[in-house]
Amino acid sequence: MFDFNKILIDGTLSAVLLTAIVLFIGRARPRFFLSKKNVPADILAAVPPRTEEEKRQAVLWSIPMLFIMLGVPVWSALTFAQQSGAGFGVVFAHTYAVLFIPFLVDLVIIDWLIMNTITPKWVVYPGTEGFAGYKDYTFHLRAHFRGLFVLLVMSAIVTGGVWLAL
Repeated sequence: MFDFNKILIDGTLSAVLLTAIVLFIGRARPRFFLSKKNVPADILAAVPPRTEEEKRQAVLWSIPMLFIMLGVPVWSALTFAQQSGAGFGVVFAHTYAVLFIPFLVDLVIIDWLIMNTITPKWVVYPGTEGFAGYKDYTFHLRAHFRGLFVLLVMSAIVTGGVWLAL
């Protein structure tokens, strides 16, 4: 019933595209990620909050990320459901697995490897060099743990939409 190759291919496609966008934005506009869900409290307290202009720009930069975060799973679930004739529960699990791959890549590669372990200069906000938050692996784990519920909701919405479209 499950098509593990499709899950792996579609999830990896989503992960690669999202990782590329996140790294590009992180280099070009690092303050885009300046929020309490993305930045540990010690760093957030030392950096001036985003300006209104930065907030507007963040909305624009979010569009391609949202398109990929929703577009790839919708396409994957739709094509999987059409090809397999699987029931709602199997399509839901497929969608969740496709969404989980970029979720896991974000945690392990972007957050833990790049931000916490390597910590290149471009991820460090000016004036926060050496702050403990840059090595706080549990901050990102907690944030991602909360995100598991969001994945469930997104999977239900995507699967429901696909189910209605069939």
